[in-house]
Amino acid sequence: MEESISGFKIRGTWPEVVEHGERVTRALRDLDVNDGDHADAFAEWNEWRPKATEDIDEDVSEKTAEQASVGEGQGEKAGKQPNEDVQTAGEKLSQSYEKLEDGDADSAVDKWNESIGYVARAADSAGRKALRKVEDTVYQRVMTQLAPYYFDNELVSANLQQSAGEDDEFIFEVNVNDEDLKGEVGDRLYEYEDTVDRWHVDVEKETTHVEAAEGVEPPPSEDRSKPSTN
Repeated sequence: MEESISGFKIRGTWPEVVEHGERVTRALRDLDVNDGDHADAFAEWNEWRPKATEDIDEDVSEKTAEQASVGEGQGEKAGKQPNEDVQTAGEKLSQSYEKLEDGDADSAVDKWNESIGYVARAADSAGRKALRKVEDTVYQRVMTQLAPYYFDNELVSANLQQSAGEDDEFIFEVNVNDEDLKGEVGDRLYEYEDTVDRWHVDVEKETTHVEAAEGVEPPPSEDRSKPSTN
């Protein structure tokens, strides 16, 4: 592992890349980052990081496009489709004219403003949906051919790319955005290098068929990314 101002970098095979992601994740978990203010950001990172059963061109590409996608606007968060907001805007506009005919100018203006707000929200929702569709297609088909796969949130920034001319070699760099926390994570990573003889890369196990055939309960899931000193 190399440490620089931009993060913790490793160059190696896919299993080594997966292990690097697991070590960073384990260090963050050991520092209790998976709880508290950074819990959601930790969960996002844990979902995105490369897994042993994944493929960079399919799984990581899809997760990167999803993570980079434009977020939901107010209309989408409210569960409203653009056409619903347009309909509501029309209703508010009609109410505005009614208030104006009744001589209630202030209420007419209020209803007019509400109508404009719904029109703007509808346009925002429609625009976000269109942009997501375009960016997903462009990102997965074009951008990943030119740039590394990346992840970025308040907790972790990371990029993963395939070495030029080397099909089985990758470069994976992970940065912890909080400088104090980054120092603590670095200490943990070096500690793992000094004390862990063998790192068991986490692989999801298929137990469904065994359970059905043998009529037994599945074993309790183990904590992810557990090192072993054996």
